Amino acid sequence: MSRVYNFSAGPSAFPEPVLQQAQQEMLEWRDSGMSVMEMSHRGKHFLMIAEELESDLRALLAIPDNYKVLFLQGGASAQFSLIPQNILNGKAKACYIKTGAWSEKAIKDAMSYCDVVVSASSEDTKYTTIPEASTWVLDEQAAYLHYTSNETIHGVEFQETPDAKGLTLVSDMSSNILSRQIDVSRYGLIYAGTQKNMGPAGVTVVIVRDNLIGHASKTTPSVFNYESQANNGSMLNTPATYNWYLVGLVLKWLKTQGGVEAIEQRNIVKAAKLYQAIDQSALYHNPVELASRSRMNVPFILADASLDKPFLAAAEANGLFELKGHRSVGGMRASIYNAMPEAGVLALIDFMAEFERTH
Repeated sequence: MSRVYNFSAGPSAFPEPVLQQAQQEMLEWRDSGMSVMEMSHRGKHFLMIAEELESDLRALLAIPDNYKVLFLQGGASAQFSLIPQNILNGKAKACYIKTGAWSEKAIKDAMSYCDVVVSASSEDTKYTTIPEASTWVLDEQAAYLHYTSNETIHGVEFQETPDAKGLTLVSDMSSNILSRQIDVSRYGLIYAGTQKNMGPAGVTVVIVRDNLIGHASKTTPSVFNYESQANNGSMLNTPATYNWYLVGLVLKWLKTQGGVEAIEQRNIVKAAKLYQAIDQSALYHNPVELASRSRMNVPFILADASLDKPFLAAAEANGLFELKGHRSVGGMRASIYNAMPEAGVLALIDFMAEFERTH
């Protein structure tokens, strides 16, 4: 078997040591006599996995004690509706920053539950920028300010935590959580699907400050009520047990790499080398303004669109997969999450240079 470099935006590449460990433990986890997939979520063995999972995530992100950590189902997209249901707390408005496809979806779903104030938007630049903070219009009567920290489709990323001007700050960090250091205490709520930097699809992490839970609307289903899940260790219903286990393995791998601080430095280097190769090229172009470029998702466009298919075919022939851009924007996209080694980025750069030379 020959493993390829997988640049998929998600579900994305796993660290190879994690896959190897999962393979070794498939039939039996530690001395349990059974696979994790066979365990009762109420049994002592799985409770050990669950406790280690939360403990490791708290350590990696330095999550304060007054925050709950929930592991839910439904994907980050479910949170687009569940956040207003859980934390509006009687208020009628919520503020949103619109910077790409995922914040668009969050806004659309939130409109069913409250009046959405679009405090800023970069739609006029085709989502190639992040609006200047000085232009944001925040409503002090709003329950919270929501932003998407990294837009996977358009390749824009917030480089700093926004100033919410007293509002509760909420962030969708699905595609850059654990890739850079953050101060969790500045947020009221952080949520993230795990299929980019944390593990497989099927688990959604919600990190929420204690004082924001317990105010869900009466129509919120119990399995999506943050307080109910917090009171039951995220096991009000049967969780995605094997996926929890895999997320836990990824977190342990990240700890062996030096944690978030060390992985951030690697991500800075990887992204800088790829952007430099694109910027110095006559064939490739990245449309995102320099200050807003994502470290995780690097879109690029070929000067001649007729070369797109030959580029993708040649890339796969060279072991470089999932480089096709999202259908809404076209071109190419290289997702270089934590698990992508620098060697994979260098292989892509070498291939791009050779493709340009021959075309």
